[in-house]
Amino acid sequence: MANVAVVGAQWGDEGKGKVVDWLSQRADVVVRFQGGHNAGHTLVVDGTTYKLSLLPAGVVRSGKLAVIGNGVVVDPWALAEEIERVRGQGLELTPDRLRIADNACLILPLHSRVDRAREAAAGRGGRIGTTGRGIGPAYEDKVGRRAVRVCDLADEDLLRERVDALLQHHNALLRGLGDEPVDAEEIVQQLLAVAPRILPFADRAWKVLDGARGEGADILFEGAQGAMLDVDHGTYPFVTSSNTLAGQALAGAGFGGRMHCTLGLAKAYTTRVGSGPFPTELDDETGHHLGERGNEFGTVTGRARRCGWFDAALVRQAVSVGGINGIALTKLDVLDGLETVKIGVGYRVDGEHLDHLPASPRLQARAEPVYEEMPGWSQSTHGARTWDELPENAVAYVRRIEALTGAPVTMISTSPERADTILVADPFGAA
Repeated sequence: MANVAVVGAQWGDEGKGKVVDWLSQRADVVVRFQGGHNAGHTLVVDGTTYKLSLLPAGVVRSGKLAVIGNGVVVDPWALAEEIERVRGQGLELTPDRLRIADNACLILPLHSRVDRAREAAAGRGGRIGTTGRGIGPAYEDKVGRRAVRVCDLADEDLLRERVDALLQHHNALLRGLGDEPVDAEEIVQQLLAVAPRILPFADRAWKVLDGARGEGADILFEGAQGAMLDVDHGTYPFVTSSNTLAGQALAGAGFGGRMHCTLGLAKAYTTRVGSGPFPTELDDETGHHLGERGNEFGTVTGRARRCGWFDAALVRQAVSVGGINGIALTKLDVLDGLETVKIGVGYRVDGEHLDHLPASPRLQARAEPVYEEMPGWSQSTHGARTWDELPENAVAYVRRIEALTGAPVTMISTSPERADTILVADPFGAA
């Protein structure tokens, strides 16, 4: 058996969906362990495009068990709609193939209202840049011990108690933000209506995974967002509301095993959605070119992503705090045709050279990138499936990334298609 975690090594949107899908051919179980429906994956399989938000990417593979762990905050309406959508695309999705942790916390409509109201109250300069889907407020309720959980949907009396307790907090907050309070009965009735669509999938995810481990199953743990959005180790406060590192995989799934390999996903350049520091950002023709070539628009929100050069110092930091054993480099083909390419190797802050991004948001905002410049390549890497198909300068670029980040590049993705992947080392061979 082998346990492999796939996490983002930048600010999310690194292409985890395709890589998890590709790796899931080797796995028996695929587990999502944190985040919510703010994180999306786009998969292209045999010409069909699947857009997933809550479902683990492994659901597009027949015969695989997909698990949504307790570390995920679940919008039951969004999940029910997503299940029906992929069924409409021909995927067989039954409780035999999908399990949802019964102790996972729910995202309610009021969480989105709070999310949007707080962003509006913060003003243009103080906004975090959330998706407005209620992820942060839902995690706050979890930590505040007032959340409604999946298991509560099966007990109407308990559900009413939980909703009443929740609204004691949120209605006061909404009034303070100038918004209307929420009616408890309306929320209860909405939850009772959606419950039959969710409860058939509810299970003790920890028990399911413990049984899979006992049977020697290969388990793939799928993260959302990226290391620099981690609530502890990211560019705080411009971060998500959960831990995005591989260390969260065990707690967020209730899994008592150990990780044999942690694969960090990184684009061959860098992108970011929303507000926050971005030292290597390119607000010029090159940045626009990367966005157009890379189709850099969010799967969930449709928002254009900010684009810039590859930041090796940032990824090196993610490798260190995330225990990353190998890098899966995606979208190498987007750099095709550039005369020169640059790699950020550190930062200059107030005249001082730093090899890491400091924790202070004010220092982060003043960080200026220090670059190395390398020759680009005119030949196409699109669709390459072996090292021999890559131009010499592209290989040199990949090797320099390895040297600067301190982690080997074990996979290279050269297009959105499933098969357009160069496998250097099999993560499941690390057990």
